[in-house]
Amino acid sequence: MITLLDFYHVMTAMVPLYVAMILAYGSVKWWKIFSPDQCSGINRFVALFAVPLLSFHFISSNNPYTMNLRFIAADTLQKVIVLTALAIWSRVSKRGSLEWTITLFSLSTLPNTLVMGIPLLKGMYGDFSGSLMVQIVVLQCIIWYTLMLFMFEYRAARMLISEQFPDSAASIVSIHVDSDVVSLDGRQVLETEAEIKEDGKLHVTVRRSNASRSDIFSRRSHGFSSTTPRPSNLTNAEIYSLQSSRNPTPRGSSFNHTDFYSMTGGGGGRRSNFGAGDVYELGLTTSRGPTPRPSNFEEDNGGNSNRPQQPNAGNSPVSDVFGGHDHYGVAADQSIKEVRMNVSPSKVEGGRDNNQEEFMNGDEFSFGNRGIEGEMKEHAKVDDGKPKTLPPASVMTRLILIMVWRKLIRNPNTYSSLIGLTWSLVSFRYHVEMPAIIAKSISILSDAGLGMAMFSLGLFMALQPRIIACGNSVATFSMAVRFLTGPAVMAAASIVVGLRGVLLHVAIVQAALPQGIVPFVFAKEYNVHPDILSTGVIFGMLIALPITLLYYILLGL
Repeated sequence: MITLLDFYHVMTAMVPLYVAMILAYGSVKWWKIFSPDQCSGINRFVALFAVPLLSFHFISSNNPYTMNLRFIAADTLQKVIVLTALAIWSRVSKRGSLEWTITLFSLSTLPNTLVMGIPLLKGMYGDFSGSLMVQIVVLQCIIWYTLMLFMFEYRAARMLISEQFPDSAASIVSIHVDSDVVSLDGRQVLETEAEIKEDGKLHVTVRRSNASRSDIFSRRSHGFSSTTPRPSNLTNAEIYSLQSSRNPTPRGSSFNHTDFYSMTGGGGGRRSNFGAGDVYELGLTTSRGPTPRPSNFEEDNGGNSNRPQQPNAGNSPVSDVFGGHDHYGVAADQSIKEVRMNVSPSKVEGGRDNNQEEFMNGDEFSFGNRGIEGEMKEHAKVDDGKPKTLPPASVMTRLILIMVWRKLIRNPNTYSSLIGLTWSLVSFRYHVEMPAIIAKSISILSDAGLGMAMFSLGLFMALQPRIIACGNSVATFSMAVRFLTGPAVMAAASIVVGLRGVLLHVAIVQAALPQGIVPFVFAKEYNVHPDILSTGVIFGMLIALPITLLYYILLGL
C-alpha cells in the first residue's frame, strides 16, 4: 500500500525538476528574459558539458558486476518484441513503412530514463532502482540509439540511391564516401559521382558539394527559389534551416538512365551509343526525398500561411541534448543535391548536347506547391514497403556502418558513456578510486545536469507555437503507444523472464516514462515524423507525472 510518506518522497524528487522547467518556460514566454540566441547558448552548454558529464557520473559510479541480468533481459526482450512486430507489420501491411516502424519503436520503447527515470524511480522504490535505471541508460546509449541511427541512415541511403540511380542501383559494386561527409540525412549539400571502371561495373563516390551558401542563394535569386534563410527554432545558433520552396525548378539533364542501364548490362532498354572509353562529366541537380518543411513543427495538414510565426524563433534549446550531431556545420537546403555522373559524350534526342542545361517538367522532377499530403505521397514513393532496386547487401551495410560511425564519434554522449563504462569496469574490479581533484571537477558540472536538462526542455516548450504539433488524433494515438503499449509489452516481457515483485513494478513504471529526447533529435535531423516526437517530448512531459503516479499507486495495491 502506498503511504502519504511514499507519495511525499516522489513529489520531493520530481517537483524540483518541474520547477526548473516552468521557470525556463516563463523566462521566455512571459518575462522575455532570454532571446532565442541565448537559449541556444544554454542548450550548447547542456549538450556538450552538463549532460555528458552527468551520464559519465551515473555510469562510472554504477557497479557493472552487480547488474541485474534478468532486468536487462526484460528490457531487451521488450524492444525485440516491438521491433519484430513492427518489422512484420511493415512487410505484410500496405500501411506499413520503415518510417512508421522507426517512429513507433521510439514511442513504445525509448523513454526519458536519464533525466526523469533516475530521480522518479529513486523516489518511488529507493536507491537500488536508480542503479537499474543507469543500466538501462547504458544499453540505450550503446545499443538502442546506435540501432536507431542504423535505421535512419539506411532510410537515407535508400532514398538517395533509389532516386539518383533508379534503374542501375543493382549494378553498384562500391560506394565511397569522402571523409568530410558526416551523414546522408540531407543537411549537407552532397554530390554523387558514378563511374564505370575497367571491370565494367558501377562505382559511386559521395562527396560534399563545393557549392557555397552564397551560390545557393544566388541560384535561388535567379528563379530557383525566392526564399531567404531564417534561424530554425529546433537547432543551435550555428545551424540554419533554409525554408525551401515548394516549387524548385531543378536543372535537367539529357542523360538517359535507360542508356546507362544498358551499359551496365540491364535489359529492357535500347542500346546506348555511349562509348565506354569516352568519359565526361555532367551536372544534374535534383531533389532527394520530400522537400523539408520549416522547422517550427506547424504541421496542420492545411499549410495555413496565416498561422502565427514565432518571431526570430531560432536555436532550439533541446535539439542536440543527449545526441544532437549538428554542432559542426551549417545546415544546407535539403532539397538541393548536386549529382555528377561520368558518362560518355553523345548527342541525344532533340539534337541537344549532353552538357546543355534544360528545364525538365516531367513527374520525376516536378514538385509543385504541395502541402503535407504531397509530402506524405513523396515519402510513400520511397518507403511504401514495395521492393526497391538497391545495391548488394554488403555494399549497403558497409555504407551505413560508415555513416553511423561518423555520427557516433561526433556525439559527446558516446564518449561519456564508453569512458564511464570503462572506468567502472576498472574501478570496481581493482577497487581503484578516482582522484578527488578529478571527481570534484566533474561533479561541479554534472550536478547541474538534471536541472539544466529540464531547464532546456522548458525553453524548448516556450519556443514552440503549439504544444500538440501533430494534431489531436495523432497525439492521442502516440500517447497511447507511449503510456499504454510500452508498459504492457514490458509487463509481458518481464513476466516471461521471471521478474516478480518490486522489480516487476520498476520495469513497468520506467516503461511509462515520457518520451526520450534522443529519438526526437534523430527524427528532426532525418525529417521522420518530428512533429509526433516533439509532441511526445513536450506533452508527454506534462502528463508523465500523473500517469506514472497512477501506475505506482495501482501496482502498490
